[in-house]
Amino acid sequence: MVNFVRIYSGDDGQSHMEEYEPDFSPFVDTEGAHGEGTPLEAATGITIRRNPPGYFLDFHCAPRRQYSITIAGEIEVGIGDGTVKRFGAPTILLAEDLTGQGHSTRVVGDEIRISIAIPLAD
Repeated sequence: MVNFVRIYSGDDGQSHMEEYEPDFSPFVDTEGAHGEGTPLEAATGITIRRNPPGYFLDFHCAPRRQYSITIAGEIEVGIGDGTVKRFGAPTILLAEDLTGQGHSTRVVGDEIRISIAIPLAD
Protein backbone atom coordinates (compact mmCIF):
# COMPACT_ATOMS: atom_id res chain seq x y z
CA MET A 1 0.00 0.00 0.00
CA VAL A 2 1.22 3.50 -0.82
CA ASN A 3 1.94 5.89 2.06
CA PHE A 4 0.82 9.50 1.59
CA VAL A 5 2.63 11.82 4.02
CA ARG A 6 2.59 15.60 4.42
CA ILE A 7 5.20 17.62 6.32
CA TYR A 8 4.21 21.22 6.99
CA SER A 9 5.17 24.25 9.11
CA GLY A 10 2.91 24.93 12.08
CA ASP A 11 2.10 28.22 13.75
CA ASP A 12 4.44 27.10 16.54
CA GLY A 13 7.51 27.31 14.26
CA GLN A 14 7.87 23.53 14.21
CA SER A 15 7.41 21.03 11.41
CA HIS A 16 4.50 18.63 11.72
CA MET A 17 3.87 15.34 9.95
CA GLU A 18 0.61 13.69 9.01
CA GLU A 19 -0.52 10.82 6.86
CA TYR A 20 -3.35 11.80 4.53
CA GLU A 21 -5.50 10.57 1.66
CA PRO A 22 -5.29 12.73 -1.47
CA ASP A 23 -8.49 14.06 -3.01
CA PHE A 24 -9.13 11.44 -5.72
CA SER A 25 -12.01 11.81 -8.15
CA PRO A 26 -13.02 9.93 -11.32
CA PHE A 27 -11.40 10.97 -14.60
CA VAL A 28 -11.49 10.04 -18.27
CA ASP A 29 -8.59 11.39 -20.33
CA THR A 30 -8.69 12.31 -24.02
CA GLU A 31 -7.09 9.01 -25.11
CA GLY A 32 -9.52 6.98 -23.01
CA ALA A 33 -7.40 6.41 -19.90
CA HIS A 34 -9.70 6.39 -16.88
CA GLY A 35 -9.82 5.72 -13.16
CA GLU A 36 -9.37 8.05 -10.23
CA GLY A 37 -6.88 10.91 -10.08
CA THR A 38 -5.99 13.99 -8.10
CA PRO A 39 -6.29 17.53 -9.46
CA LEU A 40 -3.47 18.50 -11.80
CA GLU A 41 -0.68 20.50 -10.11
CA ALA A 42 1.86 22.62 -11.96
CA ALA A 43 5.46 21.51 -11.51
CA THR A 44 8.77 23.11 -12.47
CA GLY A 45 10.68 19.92 -13.25
CA ILE A 46 11.56 16.46 -12.07
CA THR A 47 14.74 14.78 -10.88
CA ILE A 48 15.61 11.23 -9.87
CA ARG A 49 17.87 10.92 -6.81
CA ARG A 50 19.91 8.19 -5.12
CA ASN A 51 21.03 8.23 -1.49
CA PRO A 52 23.19 5.49 0.03
CA PRO A 53 22.33 3.53 3.18
CA GLY A 54 23.23 5.63 6.22
CA TYR A 55 22.66 8.94 4.41
CA PHE A 56 21.56 11.57 6.94
CA LEU A 57 20.39 15.14 6.47
CA ASP A 58 19.94 16.90 9.81
CA PHE A 59 17.09 19.34 10.44
CA HIS A 60 16.30 21.33 7.32
CA CYS A 61 13.32 23.02 5.74
CA ALA A 62 12.08 22.00 2.33
CA PRO A 63 13.67 24.30 -0.28
CA ARG A 64 10.25 24.72 -1.93
CA ARG A 65 6.92 22.91 -1.94
CA GLN A 66 7.70 19.60 -3.55
CA TYR A 67 6.80 15.96 -3.76
CA SER A 68 9.47 13.44 -2.83
CA ILE A 69 8.41 9.99 -4.00
CA THR A 70 10.40 7.05 -2.61
CA ILE A 71 10.38 4.21 -5.14
CA ALA A 72 13.08 2.05 -3.51
CA GLY A 73 14.62 1.89 -0.06
CA GLU A 74 13.42 3.20 3.26
CA ILE A 75 13.69 6.48 5.16
CA GLU A 76 13.13 7.81 8.65
CA VAL A 77 11.76 11.32 8.95
CA GLY A 78 12.12 13.18 12.25
CA ILE A 79 10.47 16.36 13.50
CA GLY A 80 11.27 18.69 16.39
CA ASP A 81 8.97 17.10 18.97
CA GLY A 82 11.02 13.89 18.79
CA THR A 83 8.63 12.02 16.50
CA VAL A 84 10.43 9.74 14.04
CA LYS A 85 8.50 7.75 11.46
CA ARG A 86 9.77 5.18 9.00
CA PHE A 87 8.50 5.04 5.43
CA GLY A 88 9.36 2.43 2.82
CA ALA A 89 8.66 2.38 -0.87
CA PRO A 90 6.29 3.44 -2.18
CA THR A 91 5.83 6.68 -0.24
CA ILE A 92 4.62 9.97 -1.67
CA LEU A 93 5.76 12.76 0.65
CA LEU A 94 4.54 16.33 0.18
CA ALA A 95 7.15 18.62 1.76
CA GLU A 96 5.66 21.99 2.71
CA ASP A 97 7.68 22.92 5.82
CA LEU A 98 9.31 25.99 4.31
CA THR A 99 9.94 27.79 7.63
CA GLY A 100 10.88 26.88 11.18
CA GLN A 101 13.06 24.03 12.42
CA GLY A 102 12.30 21.65 9.56
CA HIS A 103 12.71 17.90 9.58
CA SER A 104 15.51 15.34 9.35
CA THR A 105 15.86 12.55 6.80
CA ARG A 106 17.81 9.30 7.19
CA VAL A 107 18.13 6.36 4.80
CA VAL A 108 17.76 3.19 6.86
CA GLY A 109 18.43 -0.43 6.00
CA ASP A 110 20.89 -1.82 3.46
CA GLU A 111 19.19 -0.60 0.30
CA ILE A 112 19.93 2.57 -1.67
CA ARG A 113 17.01 4.98 -1.56
CA ILE A 114 15.82 5.99 -4.99
CA SER A 115 13.38 8.88 -5.06
CA ILE A 116 11.78 11.25 -7.51
CA ALA A 117 11.63 14.93 -6.53
CA ILE A 118 8.98 17.07 -8.19
CA PRO A 119 9.19 20.79 -7.28
CA LEU A 120 5.78 22.46 -7.45
CA ALA A 121 5.18 25.75 -9.24
CA ASP A 122 3.44 27.91 -6.68
